[in-house]
Amino acid sequence: MGIAGTGTEDTDGTAGERGRLINVAYRLLGSVTEAEDAVQEAYARWYGLPGSRREEILSPGAWLTTVTGRVCLDLLGSARARRERYVGAWLPEPLPDRAQWDRAGSSAGPGDPADRIVLDESVAMAFLVVLESMTPAERVAFVLHDVFRYPFAEIAGVLGRTPAACKQLAASARRRVDTGRGPAPATGRADVVRHVKEAWETKDVAALVGLLDPAAVMTADGGGTVGTVLRPVEGGTRVARYMVAVADRAPGLELLERSVNGVPGLVARKDGVVVTVAAFDVADGRVARIWVVRNPEKLRPWTGDFPGAPQGPPRHA
Repeated sequence: MGIAGTGTEDTDGTAGERGRLINVAYRLLGSVTEAEDAVQEAYARWYGLPGSRREEILSPGAWLTTVTGRVCLDLLGSARARRERYVGAWLPEPLPDRAQWDRAGSSAGPGDPADRIVLDESVAMAFLVVLESMTPAERVAFVLHDVFRYPFAEIAGVLGRTPAACKQLAASARRRVDTGRGPAPATGRADVVRHVKEAWETKDVAALVGLLDPAAVMTADGGGTVGTVLRPVEGGTRVARYMVAVADRAPGLELLERSVNGVPGLVARKDGVVVTVAAFDVADGRVARIWVVRNPEKLRPWTGDFPGAPQGPPRHA
């Protein structure tokens, strides 16, 4: 069996590193496709080494992590330029949970990279969006140290900086993360999302306003390929009215509650196809942020006609 699609036999035990590397790369890049590409590149470089050189490396896993981190660092740098040209807001790719993925009927099957990603708070949409505000070096230092507990001495090898400089980068990144409040309990978040779904389905503006923080913000990502609002909608009342207006323009959508990146969310399907995935940030019993992903390229893990599939915000949300 080949490793990472290289066609090379796994004689050195590196195949077992793949899942961990995918987890690291997804948190660094916010994209399943780019994470897979980064890991593929790391394996290609590993097997591009002379056999004698590979035998000299005491920890292949550490070597692969370093190379994956460097590839991601390069991708983050180029991504900044690409995202400046992106039509509308750019949001990370949303992921279903393992059970939903298995039921989705994807041709990729359980071996797909999306299925390898551990869904915890470090992949919640709220967290990934904060990571997007960091510089590439800050993001690498923070994710590797604070999420995966790599020592700064190893991170220094990824960033090409001193351990002390890497520690400063992680501290700077940490200040960007809102540590003032923890996430709402899972049951509380699920209840709020359920009430939002019910109010949205009945087009009850007043109920939606009551569920939204007065300063709530909705951000949508259509990638320029599907209709969606290009700028964030700000203010609970405006968001509520926008949601109802969207529902009026998009009849026939099925709206269901599903896990989005490990957190309660909503997904919308039209004619058996998932067209929208919505993630929520809930604080003090109200929705503070809504992230709506409609770009079809980012919804590949959700494709497939599976019973009770998550159905979310109406078609132009």
